Amino acid sequence: MALELPQQSAGYARSGNPVWAWWRDRAIATVDHDAVLRKVAQEAGWSARYALMVVISAGISILGLLLPSSAVLIGAMLISPLMMPIIGMGFALATFDFDEMRSAGFALGAGAVIAILLCAAFVVLSPVQTVTSEIAVRTHPNLFDLLVALLSALAGSYALIRGRGETVVGVAIAIALMPPLAVVGFGIATANWTIAGGALLLFMTNLVTIGLTAAFVARLYGFGSHLTPAHTRLQSILMIVGLTALAVPLALTLRQIAWEALASRQIRDTVQAQFPAGARISDIETDFRADPIKVVATVLTPAYAPEVERQAQSILTTNLRRRMSLTVDQVRIGSGDADSAQVVAAQTRDRQPSVDLIAQKVADRLATIAGIPADAVIVDRASRRAIAMVQPIEGATLGLYRQLEARATAGLKDWTIYLAPPPQPLPSIAMEGDAVAAEDGDALDLSAWAIRRQSLPVVVRGSEAKAEAVRAGLIARGVDAARLRVDVEQRRIVALSWVLPD
Repeated sequence: MALELPQQSAGYARSGNPVWAWWRDRAIATVDHDAVLRKVAQEAGWSARYALMVVISAGISILGLLLPSSAVLIGAMLISPLMMPIIGMGFALATFDFDEMRSAGFALGAGAVIAILLCAAFVVLSPVQTVTSEIAVRTHPNLFDLLVALLSALAGSYALIRGRGETVVGVAIAIALMPPLAVVGFGIATANWTIAGGALLLFMTNLVTIGLTAAFVARLYGFGSHLTPAHTRLQSILMIVGLTALAVPLALTLRQIAWEALASRQIRDTVQAQFPAGARISDIETDFRADPIKVVATVLTPAYAPEVERQAQSILTTNLRRRMSLTVDQVRIGSGDADSAQVVAAQTRDRQPSVDLIAQKVADRLATIAGIPADAVIVDRASRRAIAMVQPIEGATLGLYRQLEARATAGLKDWTIYLAPPPQPLPSIAMEGDAVAAEDGDALDLSAWAIRRQSLPVVVRGSEAKAEAVRAGLIARGVDAARLRVDVEQRRIVALSWVLPD
């Protein structure tokens, strides 16, 4: 970056504007421009230290997203290696230093690519590939995100120019540059392009806003005052066009979020108004992406209310000016059996919209955890059961696959989830005499779980009494007896093995 500055106050000296004269004497004249430019040039370029910080920050970010843990993510934000290359590009734009712009741009681009690839590789190898709350929140940027980046960049640029390094730490936390790139890596690894695209838009929002704001603050403090008026006009056009290009779609997104929040309140109030006093909404789910909008509500009511869906749907369609598909499940509370026939009728009406909505969520969740396309998940809507074959995970054990199934089942009320693991070697069962050893009860449970999720026969090898004891234990745990074959061998433990097809 060029360090020789012309008589940058000459323009201000010729101006008779007292405000500019005051700013020149109290602000611009007190800045050591050479020292600031040296610091920016030193920290904005590529170096081994910068590459190491990118790797560490990316690793902490993806761990914080998958856990999920805000505290871990704050650790990644504190490192914030991408901050200085972006500010460096802003200062290079302010001074039209194209060499420094290339240097900072290379560091930023290389760092971003390393972070995305590293996070994608980590997710591919990770047994946990669930879209957590920390991931989801970084996939829908809006105008507020732009404003946060703008105000944070103002503070960061000011802190850099005035030598207030402690402020930059707070700014790094506020902007959070690395986590969006980690989410991009997650989206690529799981082939979820909606997540990857949303997170990339958030990162680009931060990048452009910080760079242009840094350029504005740099010009305000006298950097680049040697440039011609034509250069200044070009800089102004770039700043206005860049921020406007981001602000318009983000403002539309914010408008949609605001509309959905207002619509959610109106949907709840409208459904509630159809019931007598004492009724309350137990649960309500709204899918604004569907056309028509799908709403599924469960209401606890002391009295059955007829025609609720038709009336509420008509009111909402008129008020929201959007097509609605409303399903209301009424649960009778606090009464005898006088209206039991009506309650049964309310519960057994067509609930296909709600079943379809939940079934799609189940399929999406299992597909993400199992590492397969959503259409490869077998979903039985009638019996509320879903089955998925898990893609082999290097180094994974049967215990890990069972944990994945438990994670997939969490929160899915009334649904039965089966994650079928690859046919890995089954554990051997230690015996105490002719009975399963107490410490190997868990191994027998795990074996029974794995066998129930496969269609392959299993050979039980051991002495006759020991093998029969293990076979009986497996049958007691739900394994079909026809799939178990006993091979008598004199051994102290009982071995289980799959019978693979020829």
